Amino acid sequence: MWRGCRRLLPGRCSPARRPGPPPAAGGAAVGPGGGRAYAPPAERKRFYQNVSISQGEGGFEINLDHRKLKTPQAKLFTVPSEALAIAVATEWDSQKDTIKFYTMHLTTLCNTALDNPTQRNKVQLICAAVKFLETDTVCYRVEEPAALAELQKNEWDPIVAWAEKRYNVTIGSSTSITGPNIPASTKDTFISHLASYNIWALQGIEYVITQLKSLILSMGLIDRHITVEKAVLLSRLEEEYQIQRWGSVEWAHDYDLCELRARAAAGTLFVHLCSESSTVKHKLLQD
Repeated sequence: MWRGCRRLLPGRCSPARRPGPPPAAGGAAVGPGGGRAYAPPAERKRFYQNVSISQGEGGFEINLDHRKLKTPQAKLFTVPSEALAIAVATEWDSQKDTIKFYTMHLTTLCNTALDNPTQRNKVQLICAAVKFLETDTVCYRVEEPAALAELQKNEWDPIVAWAEKRYNVTIGSSTSITGPNIPASTKDTFISHLASYNIWALQGIEYVITQLKSLILSMGLIDRHITVEKAVLLSRLEEEYQIQRWGSVEWAHDYDLCELRARAAAGTLFVHLCSESSTVKHKLLQD
């Protein structure tokens, strides 16, 4: 199956002012695969008073006052689970006088799942995620300085060992610029595992992977093996080492750290909320 994943397809809008078409949220940016993926647009003044959710034929909808929320491509904003709808509604309700779209990660992820701006199917999303194994952050090691090499061994080896045991695969690490030689069987195992997620959850998984630059850290986070704080720390291990040695810009370091934690947490929450309905249905069928 991995050979069939070799060729991957590459991966706007501002809310309408009243009177006009229904409100929408989203933006345009270049995605990790080179295609267009949604990113938040500029801030704007809050134009609604109340936020609520309702159930429609296609799922759960978000209402801003008495108007239905729309995607950047003017599709009805409909999500598959009530829990996800509540989380998105909370993002909109928590906005103050100014709507800060860049803080609304769940809304952006829903827009991406609904509009699919990169036009990728489930197989392509899975292959794009697994391809990160070839450049996974925790698999690339240094030989010098010795202190950093030791830090990488102490901090990264346990998460690699966990992944190898959890998925019964061989991953390894390398100090070569070409990285470790990941066996085809390992890739096939991850492909099979990711296939158990629906396409919405896969959008969230890829989002987390692009934040952490690591499939291994992302799966550890999604599987609840490590916390968001730990996953972010491990993804920034070399940067944190340099900061401890040379210092940091007074405010920029803390801001970047908080932003990365927020994005990783939102992506992980999105995966679980998108998987919720199908998981509950599966458990009911088992009972």
